[in-house]
Amino acid sequence: MKQLLQTILEPMLEHPEALKIENEETEYNVSYKIEVHEDDVGRVIGRRGRVIKAVRTIVANANHGSSKKVFVDVD
Repeated sequence: MKQLLQTILEPMLEHPEALKIENEETEYNVSYKIEVHEDDVGRVIGRRGRVIKAVRTIVANANHGSSKKVFVDVD
């Protein structure tokens, strides 16, 4: 899943070297925290949150086989 997020996000960033993805897993869910350069935060979130919403939808559908819920947050 981490590789999927990296593949989706890197091409849209001006500073792809600053991309950090950390995950935290519990019994019921998996949470991914995305850290990007301050200039790229707007690109990742998108207008009215459309880009991050699309990323969350893709990740949730890629996790279809698992019973754990997936969260994606931008820091």
